[in-house]
Amino acid sequence: MKITSLQNFIDQMLKTVENRRQLSSKYLVNKEVDFDALQQLIAVYHGIEQIPNQNGWKLLTLSEGESSRVNVDYETEELKKDIWFFEKGENQFIKHLSELHSAYWQEVNDGIEFLDSIKFRNFITDRDGTINNYCGRYSTSVQSAYNAIFVSRFTTLIKNKPIILTSAPLQNSGIIDISVNPQDLFIYAGSKGREFRAADGAIISYPIEKEKQEMLDTLNARLSELTKQKEYKDFKRIGSGLQFKFGQTTMARQDIQQSIESERSESFLQEVESLVQKIDPDGRYFRIEDTGLDIEIILTIDRNGSAKDFDKGDGILFINEQQNLGIEKGPNLICGDTASDIAMVKASVQQSKETYTIFVTKDEELKRQVRQACSNTFFVSEPDILLSILNKKTLS
Repeated sequence: MKITSLQNFIDQMLKTVENRRQLSSKYLVNKEVDFDALQQLIAVYHGIEQIPNQNGWKLLTLSEGESSRVNVDYETEELKKDIWFFEKGENQFIKHLSELHSAYWQEVNDGIEFLDSIKFRNFITDRDGTINNYCGRYSTSVQSAYNAIFVSRFTTLIKNKPIILTSAPLQNSGIIDISVNPQDLFIYAGSKGREFRAADGAIISYPIEKEKQEMLDTLNARLSELTKQKEYKDFKRIGSGLQFKFGQTTMARQDIQQSIESERSESFLQEVESLVQKIDPDGRYFRIEDTGLDIEIILTIDRNGSAKDFDKGDGILFINEQQNLGIEKGPNLICGDTASDIAMVKASVQQSKETYTIFVTKDEELKRQVRQACSNTFFVSEPDILLSILNKKTLS
């Protein structure tokens, strides 16, 4: 298998979705390995390994024939983990994880003690950085099979269908397209919960006024034109790229590898802010949230007589209303890894004091904010450790 272009690389990664789904589904039933699907993963891994290297970056051609340096650490490492899991067995894989993360066993055992014997009604979690390791590009951040096995097992302990809620789109290069969990186990929510796919397959979305949708369409058209300009093309190729979501647009200005010079990234942020200001001079329609990596441009909603941006807390309340989750009854387990996920915690706490949260972070300021929002908190350092807690809790 020869991978020469970025598009070819993306295509090969997306082909692993079905292979990984087959592997995880079969293993969850009877711990058997689908060796044909595993061989496909191995072939993709070797294909990536053969891409020319330059100082730790892979060299791939773009559609215009230009050459680009691409970081493929996530894709390579997650493929290696899957291969290790199915070739060497689950026990050896867990030992492997404990060798990768120095605090592994301490955090896993403390996490099991934190969850104790609580029978959770709802489990609501962010994806990237929480139950999934971070990737440099959303389009290739395909969920690993071992990941699907660990998190899917935990669903057997939850009364309602668990929810994976993300800022990314729901479909069309969204969370549905890169998830390999067995069908019908989760409710997938994209665009901070403005749209979600229920366990029965129905797509449900938060209503958007016609005037606001027209403003968002105008913004998206202008951003598309902006990123066609030579000096701004790179921003579509890094991190989140340019994502048109339901009620929101995400424009990358940096990625986790810091591949864009900081001055250039800041200049692009100012350019996008200026564009939004021209379209919406009074700030009636849009709110901008800069994460340092992404510029989130969010349609406002009317709440208590004033306009506010739609956050993940609003998403939880919307899904609760539509799916009768009974969040107000609890107990609820909320998981996240960034400040934007605190809105989920606050929404749950406002509904039920029986709210528990696990955050994946080493940031002391973020820990302080989470503790302030919820007294029942626990912190881990890596997504793999959170996954291991959920898995061990199920098997214990």
